[in-house]
Amino acid sequence: MNLKVFMHFRNPFDSIGKIVNRLHVRQPQASKHLRVLHESGVIEFVAVANANRRIYQLRPEPFRELVVWLKEYREIWESKFENLDRYLQDLQKNESKSE
Repeated sequence: MNLKVFMHFRNPFDSIGKIVNRLHVRQPQASKHLRVLHESGVIEFVAVANANRRIYQLRPEPFRELVVWLKEYREIWESKFENLDRYLQDLQKNESKSE
């Protein structure tokens, strides 16, 4: 469910009413998931003046941190796959020579 709620934040600003309508869930259920995402620092909300509602939006900072973290692991795995590729090519060359 959190992923479904999360995916609806492609729109920059959403109220809980819009989220509830799009997901076809009850407001308390959506609020619970929004609270979890807010507590984890993934989303933030802004109280709208002259209205009794909050507008929710994604926070970019956690995603920047994720990109940096993933880049480090991508580099490690790319290096390992390159080594594996060289090893397999060497095996093929050796098999071709022995035939």
